[in-house]
Amino acid sequence: MPRIAYQPEDLTEPAALVDAIRARRGGQLLNLDRMLLHSPPLAAGWNGYLKAVRTELALDPRLRELAMCVVASLNGAHYEFHHHAPEFLRAGGTAQQVEALRQPEQALHQAGLFDDTARAALQLTIEMTRQVAVSDGAFDAIHTALGDRGTVELVAVIATYNMVSRFLVALGVEPEAKG
Repeated sequence: MPRIAYQPEDLTEPAALVDAIRARRGGQLLNLDRMLLHSPPLAAGWNGYLKAVRTELALDPRLRELAMCVVASLNGAHYEFHHHAPEFLRAGGTAQQVEALRQPEQALHQAGLFDDTARAALQLTIEMTRQVAVSDGAFDAIHTALGDRGTVELVAVIATYNMVSRFLVALGVEPEAKG
């Protein structure tokens, strides 16, 4: 149950903002959007920033979605996992990997399930989410695999989706009901 009622699904104001969010979402407002729209300035900034994180980075989409799923699992953000597991699959992940991402620390040790780069991304995501500080070993592994830009982008994705998960969990945002 959300802790604050969602804005209505048929919300039309502020028109430019609602239209921009609907355009990014394929015509609909998700429960997350309907919660954010209690604060139009927050919703506007969120929409622009998350659009960049989701669609404008050079980072491999599979690693981006892997990180999002791991953050969601570690933080108990079911809404986030519900939305990003299918994206991980579309980006080349497998159903077996999705199941493993529900318990990321164990997934690290499942031989052959993830390649070295994905395991490095898993380790980085776990460390950033659990303790914020990142060990030299985790940083060096991902930096070797991704270089400067890829490392910066992955760190930003992990930080961003920690923000998203905390917003979702604190406000009790639920996955959309199946229509």
